[in-house]
Amino acid sequence: MPSDSVVEPISLWFFRGMKGIFSLPALILMTSFVGFSAFALESGVSRGEAVFMTLTIWALPAKMILIGAMTSGAGLATCFLVVTLSSIRMMPMVASIVPEMRTAKTPIWLLLFLSHFVAITAWVFATQNLTKVPRGARVAWFAGFGMTLTLINAVIVGICYGVVAAFPPVVAGVLFFLTPVYFVSSIWASARHTVVKVAFVIGVIAGPLFAVIEPEFDILYAGIGGGTLAYLIDRFWFRRKIAPVTEEGEP
Repeated sequence: MPSDSVVEPISLWFFRGMKGIFSLPALILMTSFVGFSAFALESGVSRGEAVFMTLTIWALPAKMILIGAMTSGAGLATCFLVVTLSSIRMMPMVASIVPEMRTAKTPIWLLLFLSHFVAITAWVFATQNLTKVPRGARVAWFAGFGMTLTLINAVIVGICYGVVAAFPPVVAGVLFFLTPVYFVSSIWASARHTVVKVAFVIGVIAGPLFAVIEPEFDILYAGIGGGTLAYLIDRFWFRRKIAPVTEEGEP
């Protein structure tokens, strides 16, 4: 476990965070943004708009939802609502990372600013590495990673827009699909509690099932219903199996 005190300069930890763009999660996300460039081009979104979305919305699924709403002719208020609802899923990620980064001297505005860069890739990478960084340097480390990752992907979108037109559609689709594949495997590998794995299994089964039964509300039903069922199974099955063992081991 690293010490909470910071001996090295904060700027050094910022640059160490920047080096995270060479990690597997970041590289997979970059390839996914190549696929996003193709999707934006095919949807009629301009290069400038695609880059602006990357910098301001950042989360890849939210941008996909926004483009889908725009191409369907939805109004501004509807687009705002669907992107907001999509981004709400980031709140638990922010809530889990911020306490690990903040210190008594960390400004609130800085934490709010850095929360913009919390998405799937940043959350997975930070969850795996924050404990290796001294607490006083974690804000600088995450800022280096999150800001660099966002800027690099904005550049990728700007450069690849138009170039991807020469790609076969299946190639662009595969590149875009790498991020959810990595996220799913990372969730399973990094799960520390039984309830997470139970919810994962239920979601894998319930997602396709509700997509057939009720396609317009499949994610809502699978998420709320699956999460509730996972909690109940963990609460009344797994914890009850562990409790007697704990009680028998008490002096």
